[in-house]
Amino acid sequence: MTPRLLYVAGLLAILSASLPAQTAYTASPNPAEKLNFVVYLSRHGVRSPTGKPAQYNAYSAASWPDWDVPPGYLTAHGYQLMQIFGAYDRLLLSGEGLLSATGCEDAEHVTFYADSDQRTRETGRALAAGLFPGCAPAVKGMGEGTRDKLFHPLGAHHASLDPALALAAISGRIGGNPDNPTEANRTQLTELDRILGHCGHPATPAANRQSILEIPAKLTSGPGDHLAELRGPLSAASTLTENLLLEYTENMDVANVGWGCVNGANLRALMDLHTAASEFSQRPKPIARAQASNLLHQIALSLSQAEMGKPVAGAISGVSDRALFLIGHDTNIASIAGLLDLDWIADGRRDDTPPGGALIFELWQPAAGGEDFVRVVYTTQTLEQMRSSTVLTSQNPPVRVPVFIPACSRADFSCSFPDFEWALKKLTAGSIP
Repeated sequence: MTPRLLYVAGLLAILSASLPAQTAYTASPNPAEKLNFVVYLSRHGVRSPTGKPAQYNAYSAASWPDWDVPPGYLTAHGYQLMQIFGAYDRLLLSGEGLLSATGCEDAEHVTFYADSDQRTRETGRALAAGLFPGCAPAVKGMGEGTRDKLFHPLGAHHASLDPALALAAISGRIGGNPDNPTEANRTQLTELDRILGHCGHPATPAANRQSILEIPAKLTSGPGDHLAELRGPLSAASTLTENLLLEYTENMDVANVGWGCVNGANLRALMDLHTAASEFSQRPKPIARAQASNLLHQIALSLSQAEMGKPVAGAISGVSDRALFLIGHDTNIASIAGLLDLDWIADGRRDDTPPGGALIFELWQPAAGGEDFVRVVYTTQTLEQMRSSTVLTSQNPPVRVPVFIPACSRADFSCSFPDFEWALKKLTAGSIP
């Protein structure tokens, strides 16, 4: 048995002890309601930074740490964390009656589809291994390096967006001045710049380090998925704070997490910079519509197929599936949240999309007849659970928070399925080729 399979076997043995408590779990306020199908839109797990350390050293006095995988790759620790999440998903879904608690029989009723990057494909494999140890189904997707229209519709030339409109959408969100986001986030930017300039053992002469506060702010057109970009202190800080998050959740030793100056508490405050940058670049409606419509259309097709119980053309999931896992990026989650006006607070952070976090679309059958309905949940492991590879149980679960859909949600967070379909069609109108 491989080390990974040995790990999963041990993990499932530990989790089995909590199975009775897990099976009592229900995500519905009415226990008589029945969960029929779920779609997970998950971000990939913990990866290395997408650039090499030399790219970031210009902004810091000390050198950034090296990683043992190529830039942008899922790490072994990241793989393990997603196995843990997959094992917990198995217990949760078995508690709702969608899957059996153990065994391989239900593997044919779950589809995994990932973007073409190594980090997304490996995340899909880790989730599948956690859900079905020893018999994980294959992860579907396009070949590495291929732009998948689900996750990169603009880069794959499967969606269009007027660059001038994209620029205007961002400009209107920042008050028409590229310097405004810097001023609005100056407290966190100043703290991050202090860490960059004063922590660790200096490797760059202070005179040669560029303060992130001195980066010129500008709104400009960009290529591919980034037809409009807000560059400057906030965009640089977004990347650098993400790198600090990755160091922490990778469980690097304390000296390598922000050169000994970053812990869970101040990291949560610094991550507001990443969320703010996403708010301006991914959530404006025209940009979100172009980026999110293909994924939302696929989610709607799969939910509709499950609701009707017969094949729907174009659905990635199988007609007998009980769950679909779509594995993409934080940009995909942020764009869908922007288009649907979704907000959440999880693990002390507003609208953050950390590694492994997922938006979950649940299809429910009402207790006493009537129309099926949809609920949306956001889930993530806490930063500390990621750092320490915590086994997830009913006593120590990941964060799961209900998400309200302004276009159709009722007081119990449910959208009738017809209202949900109507809302998605209205919001994505004209964006599906």
